[in-house]
Formats: sequence, structure tokens, C-alpha cells
Amino acid sequence: MSNSEIFPIVPDCVITIGFKPGVTDNPGKAALDGFCTIFPQATDTEISTYITYAFYGLPADCDSQWLAGTIHNGLIQRAIISDSTACANSQWPEIEFPQRPAQVFTAPDKVDLEISDEDLEELSYKGLLALNLEEMQTIQGHYRDEATRSLREAAGISPDAPTDVELECLAQTWSEHCKHKIFASKIHHIDSETGEDSIIDSIFKTHIMNPTHDMQGEVDWLLSVFHDNSGVIAWDDEWSVCMKAETHNSPSALDPYGGAMTGIVGVNRDILGTGLGARPIANTDVFCFGPPNWEGDLPDNLFHPSRVLRGVHAGVRVGGNESGIPTINGAIVFDDRYIGKPLVYCGTIGIMPRRLADGRESHIKTPNSGDIVYMVGGRVGYDGIHGATFSSLELTEESPSSAVQIGDPITQKKMVDMILEARDSGLITCITDNGA
Repeated sequence: MSNSEIFPIVPDCVITIGFKPGVTDNPGKAALDGFCTIFPQATDTEISTYITYAFYGLPADCDSQWLAGTIHNGLIQRAIISDSTACANSQWPEIEFPQRPAQVFTAPDKVDLEISDEDLEELSYKGLLALNLEEMQTIQGHYRDEATRSLREAAGISPDAPTDVELECLAQTWSEHCKHKIFASKIHHIDSETGEDSIIDSIFKTHIMNPTHDMQGEVDWLLSVFHDNSGVIAWDDEWSVCMKAETHNSPSALDPYGGAMTGIVGVNRDILGTGLGARPIANTDVFCFGPPNWEGDLPDNLFHPSRVLRGVHAGVRVGGNESGIPTINGAIVFDDRYIGKPLVYCGTIGIMPRRLADGRESHIKTPNSGDIVYMVGGRVGYDGIHGATFSSLELTEESPSSAVQIGDPITQKKMVDMILEARDSGLITCITDNGA
């Protein structure tokens, strides 16, 4: 059917929304899978999705650009607009197919660290490394070390400078999001009442990790804590239970739906990557947003709290439903302090047999020399880069679109089924999640 047949009355405005080239298009990929199942010979077929909105009865002073901004996310989507005059002349918005960029391998670039302190700070800022000057100087010193240079030269890699990939790996590993440097740092504390002066060796170690390890020595049901992708406790003689929760704040602020979906499917993978593989069975969440009726100013490029609320809720709901994992409870907190950055806590519960058919304890993973290593999952689009380091920084008007993340729960559901079957067949010696 033509557009004029679908809309016999000319709309005041028509807006077509589609993903930008290179951005993950889950509905398009799912449609392509179904199409190729029916027509297996169609190997060169590509499908992308878009939505067309037709508006009637708009106020005369309604700005179509503003209207488009309320129904699409310019970081990951394109919007094509036609007014009533254009539509009356059959000039409806047409969105071009987002051609995937050519896959060209380039050798990693060397990063010169023999630069001034000011340039080190600029390198961290422009590269979105989220590392302070002391951390950049530590990396600089590592690559100046003669022993390090000798080992690198013997391995056939650049002895005096890291590649950009190496630097990104260090930044991700040292990020606040992954390393929890503030939570794990030493605190100089002076009691205001007693005057006692003391050093707390991190809130995490002193008040969480150490008491848990003390308890682990007294009970037999704490099987694994603080060193795998999730904690493992014994439920009974046959089954163990895994639990994990984490935040996904900054990506959810830039793209509430995609960011929250990635949060829930990411913590699902933490359960799957625990021990030799556990099955995720239930999700939980806690959301902290600004007031949904907020009428004050907002920084540029940040969404209104009500839009963040709707998008985050939908992302967690759809991510769980399309993975076949129910969300069994949750909570929402509203406060002005969450306007700048929401808090999005996503948690998952999983189960695994205490022992596999070959007698191995399922919560213990032991990689062996000579193991074949596989990486499994959906392809990375232009979205999903710098998630960990970006999440360690404050949100600004310059926050990058590449840090937006879009989950792929349908592909992940297939991956879960495959991994659990491989586990039960004794094929896995070690498994972990690649996500931050």
C-alpha cells in the first residue's frame, strides 16, 4: 500500500525514525533471522527497521524539530521529517538503508607516553580513559621500566610504548565502574565525639569483605565470594544459588531503554559466567530517578526524569522478557539529586547443580594450558564502546554517543541455552563474561 492509501487524510507532520548506520538494530536482526529461516537461499538479504509517526491536529506553532526530539534519541537514531505540504505532494519522509561500515582491520596504533603531565591529562580526557594524572604517570612509568621493555621486545611487541588497545584495557580495568577505587580506598577518619584518629582500610574491605570471609570460615554454605562474576551459596545438596547486582547509570542516562536493557542482560551474563555456568532464573531492580513532574532546568542532552523512568523500566522489562527471565521484584526512589545521573541497579538470581555429571564442582573453574578459547555473542556496533570508563565520569554535554549501549537479549537467550548444554556435556573448563 502507498502512503496516501494508509493515510487518506494528509497529516500535519510525518516523522520517520530509524537507527544510524552501525548501531545495533535488534528488531531488524530478529526479522532477518526469521526471513532467512523461511528463505534460506536469501543469503545476501539485509533488513533494518524504522517507525513512521503521522501527526494530526498539531498547534500552529508546534516545532517539528522539537517534536522529533521527543520521540527519538539523536545519539543512536535518525529522524526524517515531512510537513503537510510535502506529504500532499507525495514527498513523504524516506530513510535510506543504513549501510554497515566496511570491516577493515587496522593494526593498533602506538601511543607515545613520553609527554608532559598536561598532555597525559589531555590524553586521558580526549580518550575517555577516566584516569587521573597519578594513574597516567604510573602507566608511563611501567613502559619506561627496563625489565618491562625487555619482556616486550622478547615477545615481539613495541618495547617502549603501549598500543591503543593496551591503554584501553588498562583504563577499563582501573575504571571506577570496575575497580570501585573510591569504595575500596583508605579513609582517614576522626571521630567527632571521642576524637579518635583512625585509618579505615576501605569501607568495602573492612565492613563487607572481611566480615564475609570470617563468616565463610564458620559455615559450609558460602561456596564462592568476591572472586567470580557472582556470589555462590549452597541451597541444598543438589543445587547452588548465585546472586549478583550492579549499576548501569550513565548509559541509562544517555539512552534509557538501551542502557537499562544492557544493564539487565549484562548482569544475566555475570550469572552465566559464574563457575562453569549457571542458569539465570529471576531478575530484580532498584531505580533512582529525579521527580517525574520536574519543571526546572535540565542540562543539554539530558532527558527529563519522566522519560528516563519510562525508558529504563521498559528496557529492563523487555530485556528480561525476551531472555525468558522474569523480573520478580523492584523499587523506585525519586529525589532531586538523581536528575543529573539516575541510579539503575539491576540484579539477577541463578542456579547451578552442585556437581556436574563428570563429578566436578560447578562453582570451581580451572583453565588449562592448551584449552581452546571461544568468544560468543552478538557483534559490537558503534554503540557499546567505552561503557566502563564513561560510567566512571560525570555526565556532561559532551558525553559520547559511542558509550550508549544496546543489549541483544534474543541472541543472548540462544547463547544461554548453548552454554548450559556445553557445560552439561563437560566441554567447559572456564567461562567468564566479557562485559564490564
